[in-house]
Amino acid sequence: MVAGRDVRRLPARGGALTAMSQAMPAVSPVEVSWFSALCDDDYEFMGVPDPALVSSWEHCRGIALAAEELGFDNLLLPSGYQLGIDNTAFAAGLAPFLKRMLLAIRCGELWPPQLARQLATLDRMLGGRLTINIISSERPAETLAGGPRYARTIELMQILKTLLDGKPLDFAGEHYTLRVDPPRIRTLSGRCPPFYFGGLSEEAREAAAAGCDVYLQWPDTLANVKAVKADLDTRAAKRGRTLRHGYRVHVVVRDTEAEARDAADRLLSKLDAEAGAAIRARSLDASSTGVRRQAELRESAGSDGYVEENLWTGIGRARSGCGAAIVGDPDQVLRKLEAYGAIGMDAFILSGYPHAREADLFGRYVLPKLPHGPLAF
Repeated sequence: MVAGRDVRRLPARGGALTAMSQAMPAVSPVEVSWFSALCDDDYEFMGVPDPALVSSWEHCRGIALAAEELGFDNLLLPSGYQLGIDNTAFAAGLAPFLKRMLLAIRCGELWPPQLARQLATLDRMLGGRLTINIISSERPAETLAGGPRYARTIELMQILKTLLDGKPLDFAGEHYTLRVDPPRIRTLSGRCPPFYFGGLSEEAREAAAAGCDVYLQWPDTLANVKAVKADLDTRAAKRGRTLRHGYRVHVVVRDTEAEARDAADRLLSKLDAEAGAAIRARSLDASSTGVRRQAELRESAGSDGYVEENLWTGIGRARSGCGAAIVGDPDQVLRKLEAYGAIGMDAFILSGYPHAREADLFGRYVLPKLPHGPLAF
């Protein structure tokens, strides 16, 4: 039974659901993750708080277990301060029930040796299947320019990789000076879990090229996603490194394109413009280069909010960060994801509103058609 209310069941036969081609081109498997709304980001109608969807242990656990049952490869547990619930405490509670977890950590909030021990413990609880989403964010009540903030992020990634690889650390940087042995508790593999990381500014791209394993992009046109990927590959190659690539986007999938577009429009049908602006402004990353790019996408879209085929920017009117959705019938959503896969996206982190309902729809009508599995490192 999927958590959430009023899970809409699509017909088992007929319409777009049985129109999948029997001769689809071969595609490489990709990692397909879902999102557990720990930061008060779940809605029936965007911008309209719903007590039944507010972040809580019970509600977010329901999303996580639904995604696990549906066969998603990973689960992103986002992190915030003012919004929602603590993701690390939540992760520890869910670890016995999940096969894989992508835990977001905000740089600077915990002292690195303690964070390394915490992450190693979680990895053990997950049977060696922890992955880490590095967030280069200001700490609560902190103001730090992009340059120093990303320099701190690079230092933290270096420190964590050393300690989680089980090596002694002797580090002197601008933000951390540490001489310490690794914690006794090690990850199951004895190595640091992979780092997923995103950011569009010059400093963010340099940080990604220097330290992450999977570079994440927010929604954009196929051409721009391809161009950013090429830029990051070049930067990483100069350091003798290679990157995997991921794409974070919302989805709205229904039996027909018309029904999907109606569902997308319904999400915004009660949105007050001032309330939407307030939601966007309260995020810790509200002024970042990536958030500005999402605003540019909305401004360049047509009157219906679509910036290219099946990519709808309207959802960004009521949230910061990831501000567009793939909207369409199962065939269209599948083809759009395959198009991103064809230009080098190895992983997708998906979400939809309400999260449990959209996970159910995508998990039953698109996920089985998409070759997928956890990324191997």
